[in-house]
Amino acid sequence: MVDRTAPVSLLIAAALGTAAVAVALGTLPGPPSVAAVTLSVDGERIVLSNRAGDSLDVRRLNVVIRVDGTPLRHQPPIPFFSASGFRPGPTGPFNAAADPVWEPGERASLRVASTNRPTVRAGDRVTVDLRYEGRRLVRLSATASERGRAL
Repeated sequence: MVDRTAPVSLLIAAALGTAAVAVALGTLPGPPSVAAVTLSVDGERIVLSNRAGDSLDVRRLNVVIRVDGTPLRHQPPIPFFSASGFRPGPTGPFNAAADPVWEPGERASLRVASTNRPTVRAGDRVTVDLRYEGRRLVRLSATASERGRAL
C-alpha cells in the first residue's frame, strides 16, 4: 500500500514556505490590481469616490492635482488634517483621524485653499493622478463646476 499523504503534505509545506518568504521580503501585499475611482470638482472641493475594486491604504497613496495642466504649488500630503494650500478637515480616509483604508463605496474629499496656485475656477479642467506605492493607479479629469451648480 502506497502512502499518498506525503506528497500532499510536502506541497502544502512548500506553499506555506513560499508565502512566508514573500511576506518576509515585503512583497505582500502588492499594489491593488483594480480600483474604480471617480472624480468630481465643485468649486474648490475635489471629491474622489472609490466605486468598486480593491481597498486602498491611503498612507501608500500619492495625489497630484493639476489645474488646466499646471500642477498645484502645494500638493496634498495624504492623509492630513491641515496642510499648506488646503482647507483643514478633508473628509473620509484623506483625513488623518479617519481609518486609512479607503473601501469601495467610500468618498474622500479635500478643498483647495485660495492661497494655493493656480486657483480652481468654474470651467477649469482639473486632473488628479493617483499613485500607489509609486505606480500610477489612475488619472482622472473633470471640469470644475460653480459651487453648487453643474456646468
